[in-house]
Amino acid sequence: MKLPVQAWFGRSTSRARDWPLERLRRQKAGTRVSVVLPALDEEATVGGVVTMVRRLADATGLVDEVVVMDSGSTDGTARVAAAAGATVHHRDDVLPETGSRPGKGEVLWKSLAVTTGDVVVFVDADLVDPQPQLVTGLLGPLLTDPGVELVKGCYDRPLQGAGNASGGRVTELVARPLISRFYPDLAGLVQPLAGEYAARRRLLEAIPFCGGYGVEIAMLIDTLELKGLQAIAQVDLGRRGHSHQDTAALGRMAAEITHVVHQRAAGETLGRPPAMTQFARDGYGHYAPVTHVLTLDERPPMLTVEGYRARPAKVS
Repeated sequence: MKLPVQAWFGRSTSRARDWPLERLRRQKAGTRVSVVLPALDEEATVGGVVTMVRRLADATGLVDEVVVMDSGSTDGTARVAAAAGATVHHRDDVLPETGSRPGKGEVLWKSLAVTTGDVVVFVDADLVDPQPQLVTGLLGPLLTDPGVELVKGCYDRPLQGAGNASGGRVTELVARPLISRFYPDLAGLVQPLAGEYAARRRLLEAIPFCGGYGVEIAMLIDTLELKGLQAIAQVDLGRRGHSHQDTAALGRMAAEITHVVHQRAAGETLGRPPAMTQFARDGYGHYAPVTHVLTLDERPPMLTVEGYRARPAKVS
């Protein structure tokens, strides 16, 4: 069912419904699957996502563990996630000898140290009305094709007042132009920044992880360079409802993504760019500068981390 990325223009990619549960159960034999939810202050939605995955696990056996990685939440995210049936880890408690940093990429990287799956499925914790095909669709190519290393989800992302948009605002305004310019082989990906994707542990262990919102685009580029285009698959997951960030937050996300792409395209470390300055009205009605430190540090491939290599053997 996997098509080369180049062939996705004008043609149908595989769909979540192309992977019936019985077929996946037969193909799963001997493969452990971990589902990981990175979460930061997602008390309102994380429970629903965990409940969906736990029900899928109990009904089908396709998922062996559900892990929520708490990125420093100040609300009830950890409590709600645990009550729904997830194993919850705070970023500060995982590989403490490596220190702890903010950002989504940090908790994705550290999730490798507390999961046991041969395949890891990443699902965002801010989903509204999550459906099982988000997981089963991503598992399909990995359980049925040994040549697939990374599977990206694609979907319609409804934005209030804008109808159904295939890509988010940062995708269409930043990521897609950069990909078309520097990595045209990846231009067939509908959602290059999707938070729903799955990969083999052996791939995730071998690549660095960006600390912030550049983690998804960096993973795509690094997989392309390490494994080639044929190792990347894409599955249409239908429709994805989620919360939306404000424009200022999206601007900071765009800055991190831009840095990551330019750094990899240049083939060298560009160094930390200046902090990003944005503007907001102050209490007197004037524009006041607000400076943000971007999250750009990268973690090395997990296979090079001594604490990871020394961990106990995988549960069978």
